[in-house]
Amino acid sequence: MRQRGLTLIELLVSLVILSLLAGAALPFAEKTIQREREFELRSALREMRTAIDRFHKDWKLGKLSRVDNVASEDGFPRSLALLVEGVPRAGTTDRREKYLRRIPRDPFADGTIAASEQWQWIGYQDAPDTTQSNVRDVYDVRSKSERQALDGSHYRDW
Repeated sequence: MRQRGLTLIELLVSLVILSLLAGAALPFAEKTIQREREFELRSALREMRTAIDRFHKDWKLGKLSRVDNVASEDGFPRSLALLVEGVPRAGTTDRREKYLRRIPRDPFADGTIAASEQWQWIGYQDAPDTTQSNVRDVYDVRSKSERQALDGSHYRDW
């Protein structure tokens, strides 16, 4: 009577095939994770830039109090935190206009750093390619990450 089972060679061939499949799938999985993080980064940048633009528009329309020194002389918020904390509406002391629920996290930054410290601020008076902000206001934000995106660009240039 013949016993049923696998020989050692059959097991080794199966393991080789499985390792080849796993080796082919791993880079694909890594690219998928990077693509998801890139989507999160685009979304976070869009959310913050929209909030900055809304703040500036409200400042230009006179909807924000100008005596509380929350905006620079150019009409941009003095910090990202102001967009979360809210700023007083013009003519009221108890009503605050909030532009963000929270400061989004940079998916490519160190997770132990506070979200507000993960972003590089660019002021209205700064040069577009600056690496040091004037810290007077927040005209734009960008990632501090030195990593390269899937399309070959750098995240700090987005």
